[in-house]
Amino acid sequence: MKSNLKEIEINLLTSSSKLPLYGKRILVTAPRNYASRFAEQIIQKGGLPILLPTIETCYLSNYIELDTALSGIDKFNWIVFTSRNGIIAFFHRLHDLGIPTSMLHNCQLCALGKDSESLLSFSGQVDLIPTESSPAGIVSEFAKIPQIYDQTVLIPAPEVVGIPEPNVVPKLVSDLQKLGMKVTRVPTYVTRCLDKNIYPVELNLIRQGMIDIIAFSSTAEVESFLRMVNSQSDYKHCIIACFGPYTTANARKLGVNVSIVSKDYSSFEGFTEAIAEFYTLTSK
Repeated sequence: MKSNLKEIEINLLTSSSKLPLYGKRILVTAPRNYASRFAEQIIQKGGLPILLPTIETCYLSNYIELDTALSGIDKFNWIVFTSRNGIIAFFHRLHDLGIPTSMLHNCQLCALGKDSESLLSFSGQVDLIPTESSPAGIVSEFAKIPQIYDQTVLIPAPEVVGIPEPNVVPKLVSDLQKLGMKVTRVPTYVTRCLDKNIYPVELNLIRQGMIDIIAFSSTAEVESFLRMVNSQSDYKHCIIACFGPYTTANARKLGVNVSIVSKDYSSFEGFTEAIAEFYTLTSK
C-alpha cells in the first residue's frame, strides 16, 4: 500500500492536525548532540519529541593512543569514520596538536551518509561515501577497490564505558582485515551510559503508557535504555522504531520487539519519514 505522505504539502502554516505525527509523543534516546536534529524533524511532522538521551558522547580523558596515531597520520592510506562524533573529535584533537589538515594529503577519507558533510567542512575532502550508510556498506565498497590488500586504514572509534560494546566497530575491523587491510582502531571519543536517576519524569511517562514511540538510533542507546527500565512491562505500550536494519537486528537480539525500521538510514529525516509512514499506513 502506497503512503500519501508525499501528497501532503508541509510548511509553517500547515495546521498541526494535518501533519502525520500530530499529537504523537516520541521518545528520543539519541545523545544530545544528535537529539536536537532528530527532534527538529519530529516537530516538523507534528510530533512531540520527549528527550531521554540514554548515552552521551564526550572527549577522551586519555589521548595517548590517539596522539600516537595522529603523529603518524600521513602513513595511512585510508581513514574511515563511522560517526559524526568521530569526525568532530578527530579534527578537534588534530587542531589541538597543531597538525595541519594538509598532513592528510596521502590519506583517502571515508564517511557515511550526511556525516560526509561534516567531514568536508573539516577537511575539504571526502573520497568515499558508501551507497549503503553502514559499516557493511564500507566493507562492500572497499571490496571493489583493486589492490586493497595490504593498504593501511585508521578507524577513529568510540571508547565504550558502562555497557557492553556493540559489535558494530569490532565487526568492521574484522571484515576489513579479511580483505587483507592493515587496520588500526584508535579510541577517539567516549560513549557512556547516563544515570537513569536524572529521568524520573520521562521514565514514569513510559510506564504510564504516555509515550507512543521509542526511537533508537544505535545499539548503545538500546543497551543503556534496557538498564534504565525494570522490565519489558515498563514499555509494553510503546511502539519501537529503529534506525536501519543493523540497530534493529541488535535490538531484537536484546529481546526488543521492533515495529518500525527506517529504510533510509543516512539521515534523521529518513528515520522520521519511516515513523510518519507507519502512522499514515496504519490509519487507513
